[in-house]
This record gives sequence, C-alpha cells and structure tokens, in this order.
Amino acid sequence: MNPVLAEVERNGVVESVHRGTVLVLDPDGKPLRELGDPYAPFLPRSSAKPMQALAMLRAGLSVPAADLALISASHSGEAEHVRRVLALLDTFGFAEEDLKCPVGPHDGRKATMNCSGKHAGMLATCAVNGWDPARYLEPEHPLQRAIAATITELTGEPIALSAVDGCGAPLFGYSPAGLCSAFRQLVDTEVAAAMRANPFLVAGTGREDTVLLEEVDGLLLKGGAEGVHAFALADGTAAVFKIDDGAARARPTVLLALLEELGITLSERARGIVEPVYGGGAEVGAIRPGPELANLKERDHGAHPRGR
Repeated sequence: MNPVLAEVERNGVVESVHRGTVLVLDPDGKPLRELGDPYAPFLPRSSAKPMQALAMLRAGLSVPAADLALISASHSGEAEHVRRVLALLDTFGFAEEDLKCPVGPHDGRKATMNCSGKHAGMLATCAVNGWDPARYLEPEHPLQRAIAATITELTGEPIALSAVDGCGAPLFGYSPAGLCSAFRQLVDTEVAAAMRANPFLVAGTGREDTVLLEEVDGLLLKGGAEGVHAFALADGTAAVFKIDDGAARARPTVLLALLEELGITLSERARGIVEPVYGGGAEVGAIRPGPELANLKERDHGAHPRGR
C-alpha cells in the first residue's frame, strides 16, 4: 500500500487520507526521495502535454510562444484562451468544427474544452506536414507516431500502456520515473520557456499551475487528471507524484510540500492554492501533508530559484 501523501483534517479529526507515489530526482538524475513505487507504469494524463508540444515542434510546427504555451495547456476556457485557440486554428486554415476534442462542460463549444489548444496544435502540425487532419487522433497517424517517438526518447522507456485520454487523443503510459526524467530534460526547452512566459495560458485564473509558474523563477510544471503532477526546477531537479484515488484536492498540498522540501520559499499567494476545509461556511480544517511529507529532513540541494 502506498504511503499517505495528504490528510484531510476537520475540527482536529483526520476525516480522509490520500495515498500515492512520489519520486524526486536531483540535477544529476539520482533519486532524492521515493515513496511508493515510481517505477510501475501509469497514465500521465495532461502532464504529458509539454512532451507532445515538443514533438510538434520537432515535426516542423513554428508558432509564437503564447500559442506554444496554449498547446501545452489544460486551460480554463476563459475568453483569452478561446480567442487564441480560434486564432491558431484560423492561421492554419481550420475552424472550430475541425477540432476532434469533446465540447466544453458549460457552453457546448469545442474551443472551451481544456485540451482544445493541444488539438489546435495537432491540426496545425498536420497542415505543416501535409498529413491528413481528419485522422489526427488515430494512434497510427504520423503525428501520433512522432509524439510516441519523442516520449520514448525523453522518458528513456518503451511505451508500456496505451489508452484514450479524456480529450480523445492517444494516451501513452510509462512510469513516473520516466516522466520525471523527461521533465528534467524539458526544463531548458522552448516549450518550457513559452509556458513560463505565458502562465495564464497554461491553466487560468487562480489555478495552481498558473500561480506557481508566476511565483517560482525557472519552474516548469504541468498537472494532469487523476491526481498527477510533474515539475522541474531550473537546475534540473524534478519531481512527479500520483495520487492513488485521483483526488485533485490533494495535489496542491503535495506540490507545496515538495517545493518547500527542495528549498523554495513560497509566498502567501502560492500557499493560497490549498483550499481550506469548510463547515457551515467557516474554515474548520485543512488538507495537510501526510506523515511521510510532513516529517521531511532538511537537505542541502544546492542553489535553487526562489519564489518571487
């Protein structure tokens, strides 16, 4: 059984716990911390998007940094997100109906769906290469083969699992250790620079990825569904975790605990990404790190970028 990464406390009572897996690698790729089994294959969900975006660049896509951030995003469907998705599609001769992602949850439009930027980038990459855009989600399509090749290279692992992501795109599985290794390499890429330069486009107002990209110099991070998150610091230190029960509410607590372990000083704004526990409209508890994270020993990891 994996260790408890986060506890939900209500009026002094531990009401629920969230177990999971953690891996932290130092700048040389050596493990600093392992909890659970980070070497078993899993599904990385949207944490894979920076790798998918890099694969598109390698396939010849050339777009402004803001569009590259949007292609790497799990955005909130806010007005600027939608405007940029539609503009990106138009630049390459496509319309909203050409997207093959599901519609957004509130207005029935594909452009508001949180993966629409990635799908627009996939269509744009097809246009650049003369690939059939109607089939871009098929696993054997040249685009998806190019993405699989980049993922295999960056993770250093063969693809162990194949599934369909929530947006309909192929989803390739490998270990958290492979994803952690990939983020170490991604931190110095054009994709990472674009995400750091455009944090709002990566997620949205108040979202943890946006807030932490704004607050921590040199950081690259990307969350995914079902309790997955990956990040890398400017020096190549990287971490990945997976919450076993998929609870999104546990992610901010674990993120902040790992960043603080690595010497990052977090602002009150950054700490605000952790939602309190409420009772009757009043704050009555908190989601706090589990024992394995709360009792971390001090380590000297060298110089890291500090929160602004």
